[in-house]
Amino acid sequence: MSKSAPRLLWGAGAAVCALLLGYGYFLQYVEGLQPCPLCLIQRGFFYAVMALFIAAAAQRPGRGGSIAYGGLIALLAAGGLATAARQVWLQHLPADRVPQCGPDLYFMLENFPLAQTLKKLIAGSGECAKVDWTLLGFSIAEWSLACFIGLALYAVWMGFAPRAKNRYKPS
Repeated sequence: MSKSAPRLLWGAGAAVCALLLGYGYFLQYVEGLQPCPLCLIQRGFFYAVMALFIAAAAQRPGRGGSIAYGGLIALLAAGGLATAARQVWLQHLPADRVPQCGPDLYFMLENFPLAQTLKKLIAGSGECAKVDWTLLGFSIAEWSLACFIGLALYAVWMGFAPRAKNRYKPS
């Protein structure tokens, strides 16, 4: 494996996150789909995962650093996965079990204590259960769930994959 290969592989994870975020903004600003509170939390996790992939690509860590970066990225991806799973669960609830729609995020941030706002965000609301867009029969939340699983597995692979060793020692 060349010296630049790990850097390119870490960078590939960041590029995937950037593409996913870019498509989310395309859906929001071009297609007119407004993100729900759980969607916004998932975006935050995609940004955090991307930032760590970029840091790893810039640093090009050794074995211990790769394990640390891979573990941290997988941990953050697990947070995004849990958020996406919550939204998928809300989307599959019977109509009479869907929670009421609450105030939007900006209203909550301006009028509620931060702890209460975070609790309401994580719980989700009726707007999080609405499916406005699908691709191949899967909602945005379901695609997000799959992407977080893929990113977590990729990060673990990057952290724990054996690296090629230099067989020739300089003389």
